[in-house]
Amino acid sequence: MTDPRPYHILSYGTLLGVQVYQTFVSGIVAFRALPRPQFASLQTATFPIYFSLQTALPVLVALTASQNGQALGISGLLDSSNRSTLIPMATAAVTGLVNMTVLRPLTVNIMRERKHQETRDGKKSYDAGPHSKEMLALNKKFGRLHGLSSLINMVCLGATVYYGAKLSKRLA
Repeated sequence: MTDPRPYHILSYGTLLGVQVYQTFVSGIVAFRALPRPQFASLQTATFPIYFSLQTALPVLVALTASQNGQALGISGLLDSSNRSTLIPMATAAVTGLVNMTVLRPLTVNIMRERKHQETRDGKKSYDAGPHSKEMLALNKKFGRLHGLSSLINMVCLGATVYYGAKLSKRLA
């Protein structure tokens, strides 16, 4: 029970699985299957959990890193010989944290503003144009935030896959 290796593999597998499923399966299927308001409600409920996992699991992966079954600990992680663990997992944790604490709240605020503008305009943000100048500006801002969040999500996934490749070389 004190050997960190099983916890390391399980936490890494969970991190990668959650990221791949949310990025390439769940979000796409939900977008295609649900009407836009229900899709937005689902994503609003899902993303806090997803970003929390994206933030916490890399920390768990890093903290369960070991050498011959002995946990590295914080000082071991900071050693230059363990940068292949520290850098990708720190990158993953920070990108999850940015999505959770910065981009998600900004995006939710824009979504609220669009709802209010829809009421004023009498037209949904995703209806065919023409749209008011205010709605066009809100849609543009939402698109930028969503795109940035997606890019940061891909950086997080890339860091996780990179770490998996490094980990696989140590397992052989």
